[in-house]
Amino acid sequence: QVQLVESGGGLVQAGDSLRLSCAASGRTFSNYVMGWFRQAPGKEREFVAAIRWNGGRTDYTGYTGSVKGRFTISKDNAKNTVYLQMNSLNPEDTAVYYCAVGFDYGDYRRLSAYRYWGQGTQVTVST
Repeated sequence: QVQLVESGGGLVQAGDSLRLSCAASGRTFSNYVMGWFRQAPGKEREFVAAIRWNGGRTDYTGYTGSVKGRFTISKDNAKNTVYLQMNSLNPEDTAVYYCAVGFDYGDYRRLSAYRYWGQGTQVTVST
């Protein structure tokens, strides 16, 4: 079992920044992918970013188009934590943000690529 706990959400104004954290605990694993997804009211959960740790190094990062250049995913192995730095936030970024972890190669934009999920953290961006 793996437990994921997100933090760092909040209410900000358009143009502000936030950094989300996802702390992992439980089962240890050497090769994995961690992703961030978001779900706005009335919409489906969508991919935001992913980072893959393979063979002792990060060998993949990916972003959905709407956040490229604004969001950055990173990880701290010592803390078993993945971060999502979000800059230039706009109201369309308002959603509950979830982190997830998976262990297989595949399309990391799909929810099915991930096995464990956190409970989410709310991000609200006002105009």
